[in-house]
Amino acid sequence: MSLMRIISYGGGVQSTALCVLATQGKIGPVDAALFSNVGSDSENPQTLAYVQAFAPWSAERGLNVVELNRIKRDGTTETLLENLLRPGSRSINIPIRMPDTGAPGNRNCTETFKVKVIRRWLRAHGVTKDNPATVLVGFSIDEMQRVNNRRPSAYEIPEHPLLDLRLNRHDCKLVIADAGLPVPPKSACYFCPFSRPSHFSKMRRDEPALFWKASELETVLNKRRDDLGKDHVYLTRFGKPLADAIQEEQPDLDFGELGSEGCDDGYCWT
Repeated sequence: MSLMRIISYGGGVQSTALCVLATQGKIGPVDAALFSNVGSDSENPQTLAYVQAFAPWSAERGLNVVELNRIKRDGTTETLLENLLRPGSRSINIPIRMPDTGAPGNRNCTETFKVKVIRRWLRAHGVTKDNPATVLVGFSIDEMQRVNNRRPSAYEIPEHPLLDLRLNRHDCKLVIADAGLPVPPKSACYFCPFSRPSHFSKMRRDEPALFWKASELETVLNKRRDDLGKDHVYLTRFGKPLADAIQEEQPDLDFGELGSEGCDDGYCWT
């Protein structure tokens, strides 16, 4: 018997639908929805605004949304952007795109800022490897491939209620709308290299300050790589700086892009 049952809440469509279904008693008892915030300087601002508005609605209906942060050994909080900009760092903990192939590099962001943060909370609340928590993950039937790619930790037993209910992403939007709520945007860091080119194109058009902030991050990372004698890396697969690669209207450039399929842990993009 699992010690507790929680929702892995990313602030996006599928995990919000899970929370709504939990408040309606349709997926069994749930102790909490855990939202690991990678930082107000890193998360999509629209996602943070949605979560902050949704949490009171959810709490009024018996489900608490618990916001978590990465706490370092010295007791201070670190955001993902702070981690990326840390002086002297030789690694890049996001799936930055390689210059020759456009393939993503190492992805430690989810493990460090989502998986470990939630695992720490679970352990603090009595979860052990011998008595793991049941973690409800928001994979819908149109992304079943993510289930096989996900590697759960030893402290959790994953469940997939959306698959059991045969719900796709569109169905999840209807669940949310039928509850009288606005549909959330896709959840991800605004500079995530797994984002589709159309995401960056829309950002450049509608949120230029955020676009140029992502562009500046890319520039800073490459200045560091210059000092290390390494090739430049990019936020898109096109092998050139974001400002040169992305214009305001480029939906055709999404062809062949990984998009949400690149991140399989169920903590991002849901």
